[in-house]
Amino acid sequence: MSKPRIHILALGGTIATRPDATGAMQMGLGADDLVSAVPLLASVAEIEAETVSRVGSHSLSFDQLQALATKIRGLEADGIVVTQGTDTLEETSFLLDLLLDLDKPVIVTAAMRNPSLTSPDGPGNLLAAVRVAADPWVRAHAKALGVVVVMLDEVYAASDVLKVHPTRINAFASTQTGPLAALVEDRIVPMALPVRDAIVAAKKHLGGAKDGKAAPVAVFWMSLDESGRLLDAVTTAPDHLGYRGAVIGAMGGGHTPERATDSVLKLAAAIPTVVAPRAGGGPMLRQTYGGPSSEIGLRKGGLIWGGRLHPLKARVLLETCLRAGLSRAIVTEVFDLFG
Repeated sequence: MSKPRIHILALGGTIATRPDATGAMQMGLGADDLVSAVPLLASVAEIEAETVSRVGSHSLSFDQLQALATKIRGLEADGIVVTQGTDTLEETSFLLDLLLDLDKPVIVTAAMRNPSLTSPDGPGNLLAAVRVAADPWVRAHAKALGVVVVMLDEVYAASDVLKVHPTRINAFASTQTGPLAALVEDRIVPMALPVRDAIVAAKKHLGGAKDGKAAPVAVFWMSLDESGRLLDAVTTAPDHLGYRGAVIGAMGGGHTPERATDSVLKLAAAIPTVVAPRAGGGPMLRQTYGGPSSEIGLRKGGLIWGGRLHPLKARVLLETCLRAGLSRAIVTEVFDLFG
């Protein structure tokens, strides 16, 4: 039986760093370097490796990810593995999930420990990602799984995965749902299929997103005694400082400080503004607390409810909607899908 063909696309990140003359880690390794560090890959799949960029994920852009999605659509492979940095992996994987609609596995992986450290996790994560991409169960359920993230022998849905620690090797988790599968010995052990009704329905509205123009979205975290002055600056500035939308990382089940609420409402009147839970995810309240600064008042005031999405993922979805040219009414409908 022939082995599956897996195409590896390397973007950069910690997994692809090497020390410079001072010992500081710099981008430099390409796809061929990553593959050569894991000889076992050849026993799992027929590998083709391609270096797309050599940048940290903190410097990636929407345009680069849209170009990457276009490249992935054109690949003749049984599965695709993307390697990148961890800084924005929770955002980039979700964006790819919104842009792609394939019946083949697309896996995103990375590393927390750079190659100069003892027991770097990059080679193991790359091998695990290829094993997942080549696995018969994953390939049979690729459409149902969507884009997934593989880190530390666990498989996560792109819509749920979060980076929950800045430096630990076990930095990634899906706090709401848990992993979809685990790698044990040489096996992929399935544990769940993600609930993707919202993603599937949202994709029906996003057909033009890959060709859309930039639509920057600001993110504002609400905190104790927040005054709202930054929101006022965006609302009143010519062209809203270039922002086309905003996300409010709200308190509790969807609340803002009373002194900042007027600023929140004015911002929502000026540009599409989504409320998402600063707690990191989970469906918010809709009709429990009254008053202008709670969910009932904010929803009546024109705020778009972000459902269960983390504020960072809400920002990705909002910009994708705006790039697709969706009206505020349709944007609201798309976010309503997420609870």
